[in-house]
Amino acid sequence: MRKVLSHPLAWPAIALLVLLVVNVIAQPEFFHLRMQDGHLYGSLIDILRNGAPVLLVALGMTLVIATRGIDLSVGAIAAIAGAVACVRIAGSADESATSTAIAACALALAVCVVLGLWNGFLVAVLGIQPIIATLVLMTAGRGLAMLITDGQITTVHNSFFDKISAGYVLTIPLAIIVALAVLGLTAVLTRRTALGMLVEAVGINPEASRLAGVRSRTIIWTVYVFSAFCAGVAGLMIASNTNAADANNAGLWIELDAILAVVIGGTSLAGGRFSLTGTLLGAMFIATLAVTIPNIGIPSETNYLFKAVVVILVCLLQSPKARAALRIRRRVTPTPVSAPEKAAA
Repeated sequence: MRKVLSHPLAWPAIALLVLLVVNVIAQPEFFHLRMQDGHLYGSLIDILRNGAPVLLVALGMTLVIATRGIDLSVGAIAAIAGAVACVRIAGSADESATSTAIAACALALAVCVVLGLWNGFLVAVLGIQPIIATLVLMTAGRGLAMLITDGQITTVHNSFFDKISAGYVLTIPLAIIVALAVLGLTAVLTRRTALGMLVEAVGINPEASRLAGVRSRTIIWTVYVFSAFCAGVAGLMIASNTNAADANNAGLWIELDAILAVVIGGTSLAGGRFSLTGTLLGAMFIATLAVTIPNIGIPSETNYLFKAVVVILVCLLQSPKARAALRIRRRVTPTPVSAPEKAAA
């Protein structure tokens, strides 16, 4: 049992299981799935669909953190992606055409790739600290999204664009399939090729990896572009969910949820080894927690405090030092002595 609990993924899995049990207690029909109009519906499907944008952003964040970096601009990039796509669709001659939506999404993702190249340039070439380099775009990106939309909420009416978040494939929401497809592709590229090893090498010791012949600049550039691309796809999902681009609120604080998901999944902020499975568990934990808070009657004005407390508890359970301190405390605590034993003494 101790060996199982020492596994890096044990505590995230246990925490997720506990949340699911709490939801079942609060709502006995929580695990109930139903088929309606050929589509699957239920609380679990909602969690997976709503957690898809967080999972996408967290995947890119995982590789960035593995290189000792951080990307605070993903929320702003998501807002820019939605703004570019919606403005392009709304301003086209045929707003409802499928080709219009495809061109708009392609343009939005191309803009996100350029923004990822900008972040990579600041970090890899100019040597700016990642938290400062991405903070620039985090701040300016919202302004850029506002500029694109002229400060207005831009609504669109396009059936293809609507399907990005509301569409189904084989009874399963398309958003879930897209997120899992990106997860699978990322796993193949990082675990079946040398890319994952190179990312970890750069994160463990950038100078040593450079001396060993690893092109660390290229690796860093690649992970920031990938992070921006994932944020762009998440931004399209968020905009599609409301059929509108809201530069102020789209992707707001999603960068913090992504970082929490990565940390809960066991990836160290110090860089080096990373776990995509852990990131998946962390993203599902964050998505499930968002459902759990209203289910158990937590007031909306205190939900962020409750969320912070739960996340801190999970992180403490993951910490070997915290668990060791608890074990030492249990050993040091004296055992109560009964009255007969005192008399015999």
